[in-house]
Amino acid sequence: MDLALVLKAIADETRMKILSLLFRHNYCVRALARKLGLSEGAVSQHLKVLRDAGLLTGEKKGYFMHYDVNRDVLHTLAVEIEALACVERDACTPDTGECSSSEQERCHVKKLINSH
Repeated sequence: MDLALVLKAIADETRMKILSLLFRHNYCVRALARKLGLSEGAVSQHLKVLRDAGLLTGEKKGYFMHYDVNRDVLHTLAVEIEALACVERDACTPDTGECSSSEQERCHVKKLINSH
């Protein structure tokens, strides 16, 4: 999964609306276009972005492709975001020279130490 690609795909309001609709029911381009008040071409472009990010699967029914959400990608995204939220910040140690002089001037730890 390309995390950046998935995040870019879901960052668009229309694509999020499409996903919300597809969570509840499989739709073809024409049905999505009617529900969203958009042209079929516009919906197709949004679906392409979602497909390229791995967020959609399609099943041919007669002449029409019906789309569904690939929930595995969203579950993987949730795990990635949870892992980011759990990253602990390293302790700031300005006295060891790890920071540049401009960073040391802005360092909140150094200010706390000097204020005591």
